[in-house]
Amino acid sequence: MTILAIDTAANFCAACLYDPHSQKVLAQKSEDLGRGHAERLLYLIDACFTHAQLSPQDLTRVAVSVGPGSFTGIRVGVASARGLALAVKVPVVGVTTFSAIADEYLAKAPIGDFAVLLKGGRGQIFAQKFSKAGDEDQTPFIITDAGDSKMCEPLENLHSFIGNAADDFDEARAVAGFDRATGNIQTYAKLGATSTLPPKPLYLRSADAKINANFALPYAAVT
Repeated sequence: MTILAIDTAANFCAACLYDPHSQKVLAQKSEDLGRGHAERLLYLIDACFTHAQLSPQDLTRVAVSVGPGSFTGIRVGVASARGLALAVKVPVVGVTTFSAIADEYLAKAPIGDFAVLLKGGRGQIFAQKFSKAGDEDQTPFIITDAGDSKMCEPLENLHSFIGNAADDFDEARAVAGFDRATGNIQTYAKLGATSTLPPKPLYLRSADAKINANFALPYAAVT
């Protein structure tokens, strides 16, 4: 079983080939671009196949970061993942940025429940709560005013915060070293092995949630 993982949701443009049975990374490429993911992603994917001496026909699944993150970056990644999976007739699944960052923090065995807080632009914070056991708590939500105590009430009793908005939100409870906007590409590959999430962009702002009919591509069902 070989998984191709793609992440273009934040500043990194990254691809990874991963064998979930051996838990071995076969190849990975990552560039800190900020912008211009569309121009580099296919090159990085091809470089992974070359390094691993594999071809797209060797894939059994494709996993892609669905955000939240950069509106354009997510579209690039999801469209590429869907297109490649369609071409080689394999399932394609999504992995959220929240889940990837949380999974890396869970490896440190946190002592209490926590939330991933991400910068959403326009002064907003995208948030999702997790238990210390790794269970996702409810659905992601938006904080439009960090000074509004009622709006921030769901985060009141949490032990810690991670993500690139954690320090600005609550410096005292922000975890050092986890002020990141996305997870490691290896994490997306690992989570993609068991994910059943559809490869649909996770846009939390209503203005970003408009559907472009010309963008839609069919994809194989997860089995």
